[in-house]
Amino acid sequence: MFDRLKIAAAVVALAGLAATAAYAAYGSAQPPAAGQLPVRTGASAPDFTGTGAWLNSAPLDLKQLRGKVVLVEFWTFDCINCAHTLPYVKDWYARYRDKGLVVVGVHTPEYPFERDTGNLKKAIARFGIQYPVVQDNQYATWNAYGNQYWPALYLIDKTGKVAYTRVGEGNYQETEQRIRDLLGMTGQQG
Repeated sequence: MFDRLKIAAAVVALAGLAATAAYAAYGSAQPPAAGQLPVRTGASAPDFTGTGAWLNSAPLDLKQLRGKVVLVEFWTFDCINCAHTLPYVKDWYARYRDKGLVVVGVHTPEYPFERDTGNLKKAIARFGIQYPVVQDNQYATWNAYGNQYWPALYLIDKTGKVAYTRVGEGNYQETEQRIRDLLGMTGQQG
């Protein structure tokens, strides 16, 4: 009987150590900054800062993207609202990338398991995402934008200024029209 209790106690102790190690490895990033104001329309867009792995692309920065319209999409793979938005973002990427649109998914995790690059790679494959995705495990880019929500979209004009923001699901037609306007496609088909 005492042997079983010793084994149970050892298992509980090991589980506690494993949980502590997992938190130290994945849960110690800076949380979103409370009360930070979001970047305003017309302001210079913050660059991708303090980021980790870039997937589907070499690292990008906004200086090299001048002259392009950039859609910065804050998302995380276990967010149902983000999953609902992804088909629209993927469609815009497919339809407008040859016309000057660059989409960058900034993956800012909500849960510890979302910080793992292997899990993110699997999610990118599962969702069929082909545009560049950057890990923002430390919330550096998230905080630079003053972002507070998943999903959040920031459209950046060809001069590097924030031209439009959208938080949450919906308003897909309005967002697409803003993309078309910034690309100079107002009134054109396609």
